[in-house]
Amino acid sequence: MATDANAEGGLVFHPMDQFIVKPLFGGDAVHWYTPTNATLWMVLAIVGITAMLVLGTSRRAIIPSRSQSIGELAYGFIYKMVEDVTGKDGVKYFPYIMTLFMFIVFSNFLGLLPMAFTPTSHIAVTAVMAFAVFFAVTVLGFVKNGAAFLGLFWVSSAPLALRPILALIEIISYFVRPVSHSIRLAGNMMAGHAVIKVFAGFAAITAIAPLSVVAITAMYGLEVLVSFIQAYVFTILTCVYLKDALHPHH
Repeated sequence: MATDANAEGGLVFHPMDQFIVKPLFGGDAVHWYTPTNATLWMVLAIVGITAMLVLGTSRRAIIPSRSQSIGELAYGFIYKMVEDVTGKDGVKYFPYIMTLFMFIVFSNFLGLLPMAFTPTSHIAVTAVMAFAVFFAVTVLGFVKNGAAFLGLFWVSSAPLALRPILALIEIISYFVRPVSHSIRLAGNMMAGHAVIKVFAGFAAITAIAPLSVVAITAMYGLEVLVSFIQAYVFTILTCVYLKDALHPHH
């Protein structure tokens, strides 16, 4: 974060500068084909995932290494989640859900490194993942169930007079899913990183520098927890939406 002395001798904080997408190789224009800092850190996340899940587990040792242990724990954790939420029918979609979780959690954790960029703090990135889930489960719902998929919006257990109103509410909430799905992740990651940068700016003021360092440490620890929780929340919501597509009945 940049801190500049203004005319009155105070400090000006720019905590949002860390979220600016910049070209890697000169110039200011960003086109769809331009390699940017966002591109770089997404590639690094993919490299990290590959290193842990492919290279780290390639030996298949009986006594696993650290990377193999983490890979096996992540695999078992997401597999159990998919099976518990969606049932046996949803296990075939486990690879896609596992990919989502690993990409999000690696992007979140890499974004905590000094001078790093957090791709998941941008709504453009999270919206692509959220809308991909939305369209995939919607298409799957109609393919698997045909017109019966519309039963998702019809609350048959409610009194008949209330069913049309509840159906309208269910339809609205269904189409809002990708918006809330994407904003929740991007908003949490952006807010946490911005607060850390603000506290880092206050560290330049000698009188409150020790308190600022304590606050940064506490916020950093909280962000580590939030980084995992937000990946978990995004993933489990994906499982819930998949369950609705496979079993669209109230």
